[in-house]
Amino acid sequence: MLRFALTRALSLTLSLIVASLVIFAVIEVIPGDPAAFMLGLNAAPEAVEALRDDLGLNGSLVSRYLSWITGMMTGDFGVSYTYRVPVSDLVAQRLQVSLPLALYALILSTTIAIPVGLIAAAKRGSVTDYGIMGTTQLGIAVPNFWFAMLLVLVFAVNLRWFSAGGFPGWDAGVMAGLKALTLPAIALALPQASILARVMRSSLLETLHQDYIRTARAKGLSRRQATTRHALRNAMIPVLTIIGLQFSFLLAGAIIIENVFFLPGLGRLIFQGITQRDLVVVESLVMLLVFAVIVVTFLVDIAYAAVDPRLRRKA
Repeated sequence: MLRFALTRALSLTLSLIVASLVIFAVIEVIPGDPAAFMLGLNAAPEAVEALRDDLGLNGSLVSRYLSWITGMMTGDFGVSYTYRVPVSDLVAQRLQVSLPLALYALILSTTIAIPVGLIAAAKRGSVTDYGIMGTTQLGIAVPNFWFAMLLVLVFAVNLRWFSAGGFPGWDAGVMAGLKALTLPAIALALPQASILARVMRSSLLETLHQDYIRTARAKGLSRRQATTRHALRNAMIPVLTIIGLQFSFLLAGAIIIENVFFLPGLGRLIFQGITQRDLVVVESLVMLLVFAVIVVTFLVDIAYAAVDPRLRRKA
């Protein structure tokens, strides 16, 4: 198990290094002069040069990259040109919204999808199965931002059970914060639950046709016992992959939903950084989100090894 974990950690570390080089090149090399880009075409040369000195852009590419990556490793993400505060402070503030939102949506999607997938697999070929598959197909097809606006129209405008947007802060109480995140979490969870339910059904149906399941049934176990004791654990392996990818998406890809509900999260901060040409914020946040995706991938791989001992023997 330790060897498997070290091998995966080394592989993902190399991926992180390559990602940092790509991000650095795209943000600071390809567009040309980042300072001129941030200030606009009509900026005075003196202002551009002052900003270059402020951002440390007068050094070589190698020294700038090493300075940036060293700062990232020590928690120094630079200073936002727009807000004039450390990017780490902005990330800490916005993460208090994005991380609970991602976890909330992931819990909702998993809680819905796994039982639904189990029911669909158990009722294969029945009206229930066709109904579930049709509903999940609709959940995948419907854009989450359209579903978000529909939720606002029904539950905020007409029924007035929830607010149409904004976040009161956790100082207002945990229940008030969760209530503000409920509609965005549902909007994010719908397509993820639909995907996860279909994967759960397909994986479980494939597992139920394996020889060891037939052997378990021949020994006297009922279909439910064979499913819960033997099939479910192996069927969870592809499901874990989807759950890991979904968490990464929910954390990094909620830009549209956060803008629909005016949530001060990481997604909206990236959007604001792009529109305000604050490349320091964009560069640091993209790297941070890539790091989060890689860490989640590593944890999923470790979960694989815990579920399937064959992976540990192959390492």
